[in-house]
Amino acid sequence: MNETSNWSARQVYISAAICLALGVSLGYLFRGSGSPPAGPSAVHNPPTAAAPQMPSLEQMKEMANKKAEPLLAKLQADPKNTSLLIQTARIYQSTHQFKEAAAYYDKALTIEPANVEVRGAMASCLYYTGDVDGALQQFERSLKDDPNNANSLFNLGLIRWQGKNDAPGAVTLWKQLLKSNPKLDDQKRAQVEKLIADASRNGSAAGLRNNLEEH
Repeated sequence: MNETSNWSARQVYISAAICLALGVSLGYLFRGSGSPPAGPSAVHNPPTAAAPQMPSLEQMKEMANKKAEPLLAKLQADPKNTSLLIQTARIYQSTHQFKEAAAYYDKALTIEPANVEVRGAMASCLYYTGDVDGALQQFERSLKDDPNNANSLFNLGLIRWQGKNDAPGAVTLWKQLLKSNPKLDDQKRAQVEKLIADASRNGSAAGLRNNLEEH
């Protein structure tokens, strides 16, 4: 596997652990009416002694390819079917094949460029491949289409804090989120307020990242 274009399994799991340690999940903290794809930061039950070993990224890729085969066959006959493209992207995203997932999301966005949910999913995939700048660009584009979108504001702030160590920029975005979404439920509002407090107090997420990498 080309390490310059794909994170190792350990790097993916460390990144997921960072999100969990912060109490957040990159991608869809504020779920809408759709069914967003599962990402690596989905909460799992704690492992037990009898738990199976985590498959390698290569094994997960094989599983994704097999599961995607029927959709890929349909796409050969209907390459601009956005539903098929998104379904295929979700398969690859759920198995941590983020580069492949991003490619299919990108194809869907060439047909539906204003689909904020799909663009957010693509941004999350780019982030997990290590393309922080690409993820930022996608969320910034989403905000042009929907300036008050809670997912985009939340995740753009999270990436600025984690990926760029830009705590002031993250805090500004999260405050905008709270101001422009007054009907957030109490739990979500409290979560954003906690992030604002943490970023304001600690400044950088680098310390948390380094601590997790050491373990």
